[in-house]
Amino acid sequence: MDKTAIIRKVLIITYYWPPSGGAGVQRWLKFAKYLHNFGWEPVIYTPENPEAPALDHSLEKDIPSGTTVLKQPIIEPYSAYKRFIGMKPNEKVNAGFLQEKEKPKWIEGFSVWLRGNFFIPDARMFWIRPSTRYLLRYLKNNPVDAIVSTGPPHSMHLIALEVSKKTGIPWLADFRDPWTGIDFYHQLKLTKLADLKHRNLEMKVLSSANAVTVISSQMRSELNSIYARHFDIVTNGFDEEDIPTLPAEKLDNKFTISHIGSINASRNPELLWQVLAQMVNENTKFSASLNIKLVGKTDISVLKSIEKNKLTEFVTIKDYLPHSDVIPEIQKSQVLLLLINNTPNAAGILTGKIFEYLGSGRPVFCIGPEKGDAADLLNENNAGRTADYKNELGMKEIITNYYSLFCEQKLVKQIGTKSKFSRKSLTSEIAEILNNLISEKQRKL
Repeated sequence: MDKTAIIRKVLIITYYWPPSGGAGVQRWLKFAKYLHNFGWEPVIYTPENPEAPALDHSLEKDIPSGTTVLKQPIIEPYSAYKRFIGMKPNEKVNAGFLQEKEKPKWIEGFSVWLRGNFFIPDARMFWIRPSTRYLLRYLKNNPVDAIVSTGPPHSMHLIALEVSKKTGIPWLADFRDPWTGIDFYHQLKLTKLADLKHRNLEMKVLSSANAVTVISSQMRSELNSIYARHFDIVTNGFDEEDIPTLPAEKLDNKFTISHIGSINASRNPELLWQVLAQMVNENTKFSASLNIKLVGKTDISVLKSIEKNKLTEFVTIKDYLPHSDVIPEIQKSQVLLLLINNTPNAAGILTGKIFEYLGSGRPVFCIGPEKGDAADLLNENNAGRTADYKNELGMKEIITNYYSLFCEQKLVKQIGTKSKFSRKSLTSEIAEILNNLISEKQRKL
């Protein structure tokens, strides 16, 4: 594959990097994989001992050969946190308030209050100063042309802020999720002082970065209301190399509705479970065909809802799988279930999962805002249908339609305009933003 002759270096500051697994790894791992094609060489800075939600060694194959990966130890308060809430030392702390086991309400509430008010912007705050010192020493003998920070955790932005300020190296701040607009921000039990500190730090990052990227138009609007500036939208995507062609006969024999990825309490589709229970009771053929497949971490509230609606016998649960094993699960499913967090920022949520769903070509059933970024994306690409959280009739109509097509063997692969969401294509957009940062810096010299 031809590579651009001019090679520039970009320092990428990221908390998530293989062998860490989970959604937070994918975006910049894939950008790093393809940056060489557009004239940029990635230099990765990441913790040596992060509290990763899972380990996934299958992702290591995507790290380009010869990539410089700088690792430094990080001190995080998770050991004390685990002891306090009764977790074993080797248990993983889940993101997004996902609870696989019940905990006493007062312990859960106090730990959330402690997290929100004393660890600002997040539990990685103790890594900011040592990382800044380390990187300033490293860059004296190993210059780079640009810096990227990706958050959350937003402590990564604060490291980049200090390094950029002291070196003059142009800086791109990438927001995979919002800061004060993130879905669980209102659950952090913040004091007025803590809330003000979060907002001041957020403003400092938004006003200081030379460029800011976001993943959706809704997120751009929300951040623009905080600080008016130019924001580049670079969505998540799918890697075409991850998605081999699967023969039609490899599809599940049953009418499989699969959700891939974690489901926390705010994603628990309680009305969907009720609708499926009704359909099971009304149609014995549907009952015999149904298989609900949940692949990934699942909140205890979800399991309770399934049990309450007497759907347990129809549900197959698989814990976290390596990414290399996740893609076949996506491809062979009859219908892919996409759950958007039922939170104030729901309209702007575009998970990385939706793009891998798109890449597979399997029909998507989305539960979330019918006028939101996810619904728009599915409609524009003829990839699926959306029902709002309370739209019982809509849910039932969508499932009935997909089931009828399944029975007629017409639930075929969807064809849409998806090439613009390939990781390689999206990396070209990132490279262009970085090129513009260099050009802007040269104009000012």
